[in-house]
Amino acid sequence: MNDIYYIIGTAYAGKSTMVKLLAEKYNGIACEENYHDRMVDGRLDKTKFPCLCYTRDLQDWREFIRRTPEEYENWIDGVAKECEILELKILEELKKQKRRIFVDTNISIETLKEISDTDHVLVMLSDQMVSVNRFFERPDREKQFLYQLLMQEENPEAAMANFREMLMRVNSKERYDRFLHSGFRVLLRDDDRTVDETLEIVERMLKLYQYMP
Repeated sequence: MNDIYYIIGTAYAGKSTMVKLLAEKYNGIACEENYHDRMVDGRLDKTKFPCLCYTRDLQDWREFIRRTPEEYENWIDGVAKECEILELKILEELKKQKRRIFVDTNISIETLKEISDTDHVLVMLSDQMVSVNRFFERPDREKQFLYQLLMQEENPEAAMANFREMLMRVNSKERYDRFLHSGFRVLLRDDDRTVDETLEIVERMLKLYQYMP
């Protein structure tokens, strides 16, 4: 998969933005956040993909926000493992188009070390608390839907505190350090940098300048 460039890391680090801009600049294919969703339909076997099918088949979304932080963390980890299976299938098909592919991915560090190299993988990281503090700032329909559900709970403050604890679980220092010391190149979020400046750094880290259009 020498024409596939993977960007991994934490939320709010700019992964999807870079994937989109790189695909535009290099006439490539952008696989942005959750590109596996195209395969999460009624045909997906919930016995093989229970975590992905959990939200697909969920009848009452209050169940989602009322889970314990531990249940949420285990679900997130399960989703990542199941997503990897689907993403690798999608990439196998896409690479037939003979174009560079830029991916905001769930594929694990361990798998990436098997299928790629340090010139094709970049880790982008934001501060651990950014995702926790800014989760509901994005206008995403899904996030705003969850926010309204939390506010409708009998005790909204307790519900929000529980949800924040969920987010803290999946943005822990342990997870951050795993990315930081993965062995791949790392780019830390810097709010003083422009998007164009970040793009230039990403290009250099992925050694894309030799392919300048």
